[in-house]
Amino acid sequence: MTVVVRGFWIRAVAGLIDLAIILPTAAALGWITSKLSGVSMPAMNLSVLDIDLWLDLVLAADPGLVMGIALCWAIGLAYLTLFTITRGQTVGMKVMKMKVIDVYGDPPSPRQCLGRVAGAAMCVATLGLGFVWVAFDSEKRGLHDWIAGTYVVRT
Repeated sequence: MTVVVRGFWIRAVAGLIDLAIILPTAAALGWITSKLSGVSMPAMNLSVLDIDLWLDLVLAADPGLVMGIALCWAIGLAYLTLFTITRGQTVGMKVMKMKVIDVYGDPPSPRQCLGRVAGAAMCVATLGLGFVWVAFDSEKRGLHDWIAGTYVVRT
């Protein structure tokens, strides 16, 4: 059996599709949670491009911002874990016709999936450098793939 390993750009498109699912879900749950808990963003005119305001909120550990970031992380990690363990692919991967396999060509074990998700979290924490690694790696594997012993291949 011949496998075709998927490269950076097609994986980036799959990641954007997944983000298009995760971010609205996190925003909706964040809004519901903020209404139930009474914790919300400061009542000032927030501008997405106002870097000084966002830095002030981060440095002050604003409860609304901290809650929103934590909720977004939790939803994203749960999404990746659930789909990778149960299907071997996220929705974005399915749309882009690819899946995760281990080095032997088998579906990854739950332990490998958890390692891959932990590696993906490290990639995000390093501002995406672990994902960019895919573009320069001869085997087209990112940090999360190397940690888990996996490949992303065409289905």
